Amino acid sequence: MAELATIARPYAEALFKAGASDLEGTQNWLDQLTAVVADPQVIDLAANPKVTPGQVFDLIAGATPTVLPEMGKNFLRVLIDNGRLQALPEAAAQFRLLKNAVSGAADAVVYSAFPIDGATLQDVTSMLEQRFGRRLTTRVEVDPSLIGGIRAVVGDEVLDTSVKARLEQMKAALTA
Repeated sequence: MAELATIARPYAEALFKAGASDLEGTQNWLDQLTAVVADPQVIDLAANPKVTPGQVFDLIAGATPTVLPEMGKNFLRVLIDNGRLQALPEAAAQFRLLKNAVSGAADAVVYSAFPIDGATLQDVTSMLEQRFGRRLTTRVEVDPSLIGGIRAVVGDEVLDTSVKARLEQMKAALTA
């Protein structure tokens, strides 16, 4: 949704400038806020005219696992007061892109048919870093439809070594 990205961009850029001294810490509390706001009931509650902005703030700030720093509280208040709470996940995504651009890193999503333990994930991450030529922040999502292997997505690049992809390649070769 281009409109939401346009709305979120100034918030992400302002937060990036304000949190420049501690980008990792800012990313941590921003991810916590994003997890809370991702619940559609929270957005519905925020849109309810009977609920005050203070009540919405108290609910969201109280639902985060750690206490928000003052910058986090101010950021949340600005979004709530301006009716832009729905832009928080997009602002967080754009903040992460800005942070990665500065550090020369990228986010990677590794899809696997089964959960991946820490040591294996480190091995996969180092292999992907060599393959893509940059430092990666990886997260794993389980996708049983892959049958086996992994599918790694880094930005707009995809490395698919899953059994499902190999079977589809074989099917295409046999039917051609």
